[in-house]
Parts: sequence; structure tokens; C-alpha cells
Amino acid sequence: MLRHSRIILLSILVVFAFLPMSCREKAMPKPRGYFRIDFPEKKYDVWNKNYPFSFEYLHGTKVLKDKSRLAENYWLNVVYPEYNATLHLSYKEVSENLEKYLEDSHKLVYKHAIKADAIDEKNYIDKQNNIYGLVYRIQGNAASAIQFIATDSSKHFLRGSLYFNNHPNPDSLAPVVQFIDQDIVRLMESLKWK
Repeated sequence: MLRHSRIILLSILVVFAFLPMSCREKAMPKPRGYFRIDFPEKKYDVWNKNYPFSFEYLHGTKVLKDKSRLAENYWLNVVYPEYNATLHLSYKEVSENLEKYLEDSHKLVYKHAIKADAIDEKNYIDKQNNIYGLVYRIQGNAASAIQFIATDSSKHFLRGSLYFNNHPNPDSLAPVVQFIDQDIVRLMESLKWK
């Protein structure tokens, strides 16, 4: 009986001795994860100040006058504090210089081509409100994920560019970029010239 107990005890020890080793051999590192981001329900407010344009913006964001040293009149920043992002809006009055503004905007977008995987362009036309635009969606590790222009082609020109105040990581930023992309579309759809 004692011999039988020793054999059972020995076999149990052997099984447990090899069990942890076999688990360690099959262990795989966990893939890098990102924090889950909970987005608020979309609700919009109207921004209608003493500027040559008005638009709708996401409730909870901050629309601030751009106070950087290069800022011109009617430049704004739509700040997303929860996501460390800013949509920079640059307004210019058109006076036989629309072609220059369009060319400058195109150059500014394609400066990101070095880091971008792709740049998708989509036209936006709203004849009723006299708005003609172009949205650039920049994919990859570029500093700016979305840029756009909007004009009436005779008097008004508005350029927007979305920047995050942290290192661009397309995997972790993708949900936030998609979320803000909807706000940019809403801004263009609600844009009114004065």
C-alpha cells in the first residue's frame, strides 16, 4: 500500500512539474491594446458670430479665436479637449486670388504625402447655399488626418485642417478621426456665407 501511494504521489508530482513548463512554452505576448473610447451622442450648436460665415459644431467642443502670431482675422480653432485635437479654420476673402488659395491649400495637403499611405479627395457641392468644396482624408502616419476647403468661388474661402496634439498613430486615432470626420461633414453641410 505504501509503495502504491508513492507511485501515485510520484506520478502526480511529475504531471504538475511538467504542466507549468508546457504552459510557459506556449505563451504568446499579448497584442498591444488601446483604451476604449466612449463617444458622446452627436448634438450640434450653431456658431453665428460677427464673422463672414456661420456653421454648426459639436456640442461640448470649444470654438475659439485663433491667437497664434500668424493668425489673421476670422481664423478659428474648434477644440476637442477630450481627444487632444483641434480643427483649425482659416478664412480668407476672395478677390481675384482664388486660384492662389486653391494652389496653396493643395500644396499644404500634399506636404503630408511623405508620411501618408494615401490621400483621398472628395468633392462637395451645395449649389443652393453656394458652397463648393473638397475634403482630403489623409491615411497613415501624417500629422493631419483630414483637411478641407470650401468656397463660393467669388468672395469667400475657408480652409480647415485637423491636427492632434500627440504623435500620430493611425491605429489608435482611427475611431476619433472617424468621429470628427462626421463633424467636419456637418460643418460643411451647415456652412452659410454672409
